[in-house]
Amino acid sequence: MEPVILTEGMEAPDFTLMGSDHQQHSLHDYRGRKVILYFYPRDNTPGCTNQAKAFRDAIESFNEQNAVILGISRDSVASHEKFITKHELPFILLSDHEEIVCHLYDVLKEKNMYGKKAIGIERSTFLIDEAGIITKIYRKVKVAGHIEAVLESCSL
Repeated sequence: MEPVILTEGMEAPDFTLMGSDHQQHSLHDYRGRKVILYFYPRDNTPGCTNQAKAFRDAIESFNEQNAVILGISRDSVASHEKFITKHELPFILLSDHEEIVCHLYDVLKEKNMYGKKAIGIERSTFLIDEAGIITKIYRKVKVAGHIEAVLESCSL
């Protein structure tokens, strides 16, 4: 199945995934709040840890914007729990081990890791407004400066 090409201004595809709190989370549950939906390759890797900690450190600013942060990777709920505990992350991480939501949001890309080609998550963030509309898409995210850019877009 070919993914729909997501563009700013369209409705964000709904989904339900198991969260690090052992609860099911659906995107539609967050209507009425902005959602920062960020996809990252893997728990406890340097770039992903720096990104999660940057979101953590800016949590109050996101709360002031009526925004909730949801991180998604293919890691297990158990892995997410350890990652959250280790870095005191104040937001939910969702487990997409079956890659369903990764396909919906078209974040799986071929990567070249140490000379081997593999399919992995391309670091991507989607800003979704209170009505469930995608207002900003960030692909090929570089961690430095990203949280500030998302926060700025969130306040518009």
